[in-house]
Amino acid sequence: MRAIFMGTPEFAVPTLQALIDHHEVIGVVTQPDKQRGRGKKVQFPPVKEKAVEYNIPVYQPVRAKEEAFIETLRQLNPDVIVVVAYGQILPESILNIPKYGCINVHGSLLPKYRGAAPIQWAVLDGEEKTGITTMFMEKGLDTGDMLDKVEVVLDPKETAGTLHDKLMEAGADLLLETLKKLEAGTAVRTKQDDSKSCYAKMLSKEMGKIDFTKSANEIERLIRGMNPWPSAYTSMSGKTMKIWDADVVEYQGNEKPGTIVDVTKDSILVATGENALALKEIQLAGKKRMQVQAFLLGRSVEKGIVLGD
Repeated sequence: MRAIFMGTPEFAVPTLQALIDHHEVIGVVTQPDKQRGRGKKVQFPPVKEKAVEYNIPVYQPVRAKEEAFIETLRQLNPDVIVVVAYGQILPESILNIPKYGCINVHGSLLPKYRGAAPIQWAVLDGEEKTGITTMFMEKGLDTGDMLDKVEVVLDPKETAGTLHDKLMEAGADLLLETLKKLEAGTAVRTKQDDSKSCYAKMLSKEMGKIDFTKSANEIERLIRGMNPWPSAYTSMSGKTMKIWDADVVEYQGNEKPGTIVDVTKDSILVATGENALALKEIQLAGKKRMQVQAFLLGRSVEKGIVLGD
């Protein structure tokens, strides 16, 4: 197929690579370059880096609905447009261009988790499995007819980061299967049940602040769901402290949630609204992240300190 690929972050790169390996990619559309880091150096989006590697023409409209850009797509006359985490809503005038439609590779088992952060919310909500769905795009947000799915089981200590990597590889394989069916005329469209959908809203840094009145289970999922960004955090003795790993421990004490109730050689035990949390990997502001066992070397952490105060 003659394909146009629309995507921006690292998550989209394996799918673009699969498309390059098996189809004719005539153009790549991605978000404009951005200045990043302390030096404000202009950096390409990951998808653009891959396209440049293969000398594929790159288009970076500020708004996808610009008429000049839409006309460019018409002139390219693609058989299919593949969209993976592009970052903009496409107008109907683009959706109607390709012969086989615009196919989205979405990081959840639709209709659940429509929206910007389906991977993170699968972890935050304690899902046992999630996956990838390929779908026809329409005007609504992730509401088009579904084509194919693949399931991915979450490990007990799955983080948003590790799940992201599993799903981006699964998405590449699933897209090729879907395109093969479309070309052969064997693809089956399945309408979504809107009553089973929920909105996976974008994460913010503020969402990472730990509320120790919640249960240890909820907080432990927050820590994993916010890893690697924006991270779960609290404060200890006035200093911001990120928590990267923790275990749920049965505990029946009546201390104020957030109170350090025990310190062992490799963990700091903190009371929560239900049970306790054994902190295993932490990071104080301005320091490297480290295992608690290493953190405690040469440091004295007293029982009775209340985190977050």
